[in-house]
Amino acid sequence: MKTKPTGFACLVLLLLATHAAHAADVTVKITNVRNDHGRIRVALCQRATFLAPHCPWQGSAPATPGEVTVLVKNVPPGTYAAQAFHDEDGNGTLERNFLGLPREGMGFSNNAPMHFGPPRYDTAAFTVDSKGANIAFRLKYY
Repeated sequence: MKTKPTGFACLVLLLLATHAAHAADVTVKITNVRNDHGRIRVALCQRATFLAPHCPWQGSAPATPGEVTVLVKNVPPGTYAAQAFHDEDGNGTLERNFLGLPREGMGFSNNAPMHFGPPRYDTAAFTVDSKGANIAFRLKYY
């Protein structure tokens, strides 16, 4: 027996279709990559997930000295902050020394400064529209 979707189910399907139709790609140019070891990993985060280990929109590319471009696909329009790190050992996590300082390069959109800790979300925030976005920032190594 076939059933018709409820009003709520129709609304959810409409929202999902609209979300997918307007999602776009974000191109992230990362500079100051020091070597070709591992991968450059980028995460686009909304305020609630900023600095969390798993932001919903991610991308990566093999590291090359100097500059690497990472494509993050299907990002819905909105405000995000990007965080990136050079995963030199390929383990998927940012390695830190005994003081808690990163042992691998890291950076944030807008080249948001890191003064005694990570930047504020508002300092790193940028907008993605229905056409996507192109951003660039540099890694910092300690």
